[in-house]
Amino acid sequence: MTAAKQISVHEAEINLLAEYFETRRIEDVLELSAARYSPKLVMTSNFGVEGVVLLDHLMRLAPETPVIYLNTGFQFSETDEVKERLRDRYKFQLIEARSVLTVEEQAKIYGERLYETNSDLCCRIRKVEPLQRALAGFDGWLAALRRDQSPTRAAIKVVEWNERHQLAKIHPLAKWTRSDVWSYIVKHNLPYNRLYDDGYTSIGCWPCTRRVGAGETERSGRWAGSRKQECGIHV
Repeated sequence: MTAAKQISVHEAEINLLAEYFETRRIEDVLELSAARYSPKLVMTSNFGVEGVVLLDHLMRLAPETPVIYLNTGFQFSETDEVKERLRDRYKFQLIEARSVLTVEEQAKIYGERLYETNSDLCCRIRKVEPLQRALAGFDGWLAALRRDQSPTRAAIKVVEWNERHQLAKIHPLAKWTRSDVWSYIVKHNLPYNRLYDDGYTSIGCWPCTRRVGAGETERSGRWAGSRKQECGIHV
C-alpha cells in the first residue's frame, strides 16, 4: 500500500487561500499576498502584456515589491526596451537574474546553438537555475500566468504551494483571458512590447520565438516545431 502524502502546514494554508482567492478580484489577491508575505514577496516577469497588467496593479498596491527579470542573453532588444520604459514609469526595484555562464562561455562548453540541439538544457542553464538562485529567501512568488494560455496552464490555481522553491506561488491573473489583458492595456494606455504589433503573441528568447499565424494558439510560436510548451520555470 502506498503511503498517503503528508500535507504540510504551508500546503494546508495554501489550499485554503486558493479557495478564498478564486472568487476575489486581483486587487484583493495582491493586498492579502502583500500583507501575508511582504517583505519576502517578489514578482517575476519578462514584461509581456500579462506582466505589464500585473505590474500596474502591484505598483499601486505594494510598490516596494521587487521584480525578477531573467536576463538570458537571448532576449529581444524590444523586450529590454519595454523593461526600461516600465522602470521609468514605476521606479520598481529590479533584480536581473543571469546564468553563471555567459552566452559565449556556454557556446564553448556545449557548442553553438544549444537552444537548437538541446533546448531543455539551454533553458535550465539560462532560466531555471538563475531563477532558483534569485527566489532564495522569498516566501511568496507572483507570476502573471493565465489558465487560457495553454493546456499546461489550464489547471493552475490562483495560489499554489511550489515544491521546487518551497514557497507560495500566486497567479493573480489566472482567471483573466487574453481579451481581458488587452482591454486593460488599451484602457490604461500602458507600455507594451512592440513585437505584439508584429505578429508575436508570446515572447521569450529570440532563437526560440516566432510570429504566430492565423488560427494558431497563443503560445504556438514558442519552440516551434517541437512538443515543448514550457521552459521549466513554471512546471
